[in-house]
Amino acid sequence: MGFGIKELVVILIIVVLVFGTKKIKNIGGDVGGWIRDFRKAMKDEPSPDEDAPAADNRRVIEGEARTEKEHV
Repeated sequence: MGFGIKELVVILIIVVLVFGTKKIKNIGGDVGGWIRDFRKAMKDEPSPDEDAPAADNRRVIEGEARTEKEHV
């Protein structure tokens, strides 16, 4: 039920006749620009891991350990 190579060639010829090669080239350039801009935006956008620093819930409490005898 899919398109074969013959059908795709016929569709391509009809599209070229209707739109012309110059307009198709402009559309291709526009689509390429959109893809390039999208990739650039994806590289520039920080990932969620980079956005928020890692939560470090550990705390260091400095002090000395004493026994009951030393305290008195």
